[in-house]
Amino acid sequence: MELTRKQFDVLKTLTKGDYSQREIAESTGYSLGTINKALKELNELKYIEDGKINDLGMQALEPYRAKRAIFIAAGFGSRLVPITLNTPKPLVRVNGKRIIDGLIDACLAAGIDDIYIVRGYLAEQFDQLLYMYPNLHFLDNHLFNEANNISSSYQARHLLSNAYVFEADLLISNPSIVEKYHYSSDFLAIKKDRTDDWCFVTDKDNYIIEEKVGGLNCWQMVGISYWDKKDGEKLSKHIEETMEMPGGKEKYWEQVPLVVFKDQYKVEIKECFDEDIVEIDTFKELKAIDKTYDM
Repeated sequence: MELTRKQFDVLKTLTKGDYSQREIAESTGYSLGTINKALKELNELKYIEDGKINDLGMQALEPYRAKRAIFIAAGFGSRLVPITLNTPKPLVRVNGKRIIDGLIDACLAAGIDDIYIVRGYLAEQFDQLLYMYPNLHFLDNHLFNEANNISSSYQARHLLSNAYVFEADLLISNPSIVEKYHYSSDFLAIKKDRTDDWCFVTDKDNYIIEEKVGGLNCWQMVGISYWDKKDGEKLSKHIEETMEMPGGKEKYWEQVPLVVFKDQYKVEIKECFDEDIVEIDTFKELKAIDKTYDM
């Protein structure tokens, strides 16, 4: 049986521990009346007992669980030269820790241990990750030099259902933004009054209706998204079709659902904040974060 959004949000909250109705309301943003009604429904469905989620409730959440993570890690990282001349950007160390390690650790903390890394530039260097993460899977993108990152999503196209997709060069400070359960497909983004970066425009229900570069009162894109079962299955076919289109290989992978086939997807914004995560775009930014590079 499919959960309503409110039932899902309450159940997901209850997976994190014992909460009073008021605490559930504060966590979800719903009114106490809404929480009371949802709890009554969940009791009738036998998904909770004495205010706690039970085995049936956990089974009801299973279709909404993130089952795997895909890391897009094939690119050169030209703006981080000279560091990336000898090291792929995701493997660059910031304050002693590789950038990608924080993202992998966040996945593992959320119970996501089926992890695939799509590699290209200096691919063999990613083998070093196996010492710390022996269960990683690698997918090799041999087109990374002649195509945009859609070529990386193409290598992982059959793995996108109930899956996270990460740009592998994001420095994460708040691992809790990677969550175990999702009601639908979503994209992490930061609310901005103004940005010159890639951003989203949303409708009144918080669904993405436009992706563009720069804007006012929009959502700055963070390179982390989640794709539910239905959308993941569609993406597999649509990525193939886009790759075969004129100019398709030059597209960014997320333009497939958000631009090329946007009428076939409903992707909502999942809010995060500047202090949660940052993309280090330039060597100057790297030096500002890690003083050991400022020599």
